[in-house]
Amino acid sequence: MLKGKSALVTGSTSGIGRAIALALAAEGANVTINGFGDKAVIEQERAAIEKKFGVKAIYSGADMTKPTEIADMVRMAEKTFGALDILVNNAGIQHVANVEDFPVEKWDAIIAINLSSSFHTIRAALPGMKKRQWGRIINIASAHGLVASAQKVAYVSAKHGLVGMTKVVAIECANSGITCNAICPGWVLTPLVQAQIDARAKASGRPVREEEIALLAEKQPMHQFTTPENIGALAVFLASDAAATITGSAYSIDGGWTAA
Repeated sequence: MLKGKSALVTGSTSGIGRAIALALAAEGANVTINGFGDKAVIEQERAAIEKKFGVKAIYSGADMTKPTEIADMVRMAEKTFGALDILVNNAGIQHVANVEDFPVEKWDAIIAINLSSSFHTIRAALPGMKKRQWGRIINIASAHGLVASAQKVAYVSAKHGLVGMTKVVAIECANSGITCNAICPGWVLTPLVQAQIDARAKASGRPVREEEIALLAEKQPMHQFTTPENIGALAVFLASDAAATITGSAYSIDGGWTAA
């Protein structure tokens, strides 16, 4: 479906970003992966993508708090593949505290990585996309881009901002062959969340599945996690020609979290 296209996925050395990069590569897209981690493990993953899917994969260790490194990463993708067709802004971090206790440095870091980095990647990628009259920009927001939760002031602010940014880019690029959409996941079963569930089960003495349901039910009517692979499949659809007139939308994939 995406053979010959080039994609850049930020924060893609693990978790949701990794699943998105794999899903795009499986459809024939060359990929630029980005993120922190053990260099040997990242290289192993990069090589495995090329071998499994028959595409070219490169790695950028760009720090998503640094606009210059972000711009260099976009230029590297364009130089390597001749174009950057698909941009997925996924990089993100989290910190939890009441507003009055929220560390200023944590606020600054979350806004920089979860919001500002997407502005910098989009700003760098748009000239080439406009020149070619084709592009797909996909911002990984959150259910917290649509509704709030306590103790997540920076994350909620950043994700609401990202949904707003998505709409502005969509309007500006409406007749440039470029679409811009947001994906808003609810509970996603990542290793971090699994560790949280295991800790709850250990503390309560209840079965893990009971604690899973209890955690999900705090927010979602559906007692089922979204998987990173679910999100990857939605990203592939939004990058495809079938989604050519879908733009400015925020797609909830949240088990009904934001339905109420």
